[in-house]
Amino acid sequence: MSDKKENRGYLASALTCHCPRCREGKLFKHPLSLSFKKNLEMYKSCPVCGQMTEIEVGFYYGTSYVSYAMTVALSVATLVAWWVIIGLSTEDNRFFYWMGFNAAFLIILQPWLMRLSRSLWISWFVKFDPYWKENQPEDFSERLNADQAGNW
Repeated sequence: MSDKKENRGYLASALTCHCPRCREGKLFKHPLSLSFKKNLEMYKSCPVCGQMTEIEVGFYYGTSYVSYAMTVALSVATLVAWWVIIGLSTEDNRFFYWMGFNAAFLIILQPWLMRLSRSLWISWFVKFDPYWKENQPEDFSERLNADQAGNW
């Protein structure tokens, strides 16, 4: 019998910004706030399993594509919901009201979307290891250049 404890699933781990390897440690140092600098401050490695979060220089550039896809999906979802609930017409300004609502909605969600895109991005490159206590995390130190760290 295995003494392996029940872990979060992939989706729960990504949505709550937990380490993709152990699904226990938090990726971000601070809780979600209005301060953009604090929102994106990550641990160098997972406080639980030691998995590095900065895999290579510029690793998180790809999160802009993930964030863009999520904002497009949310915009389409709010447009469909607006169309079903309120309706769209060429005879009044309901479409422009939706645009204003959608812009405000995306601005309010932006701190969470930025974190979620980082969480999803790293989860695509670091796989879950149910036996992370016995296995060492992969060493990515050869991909890092200390002179270029944070230079983006």
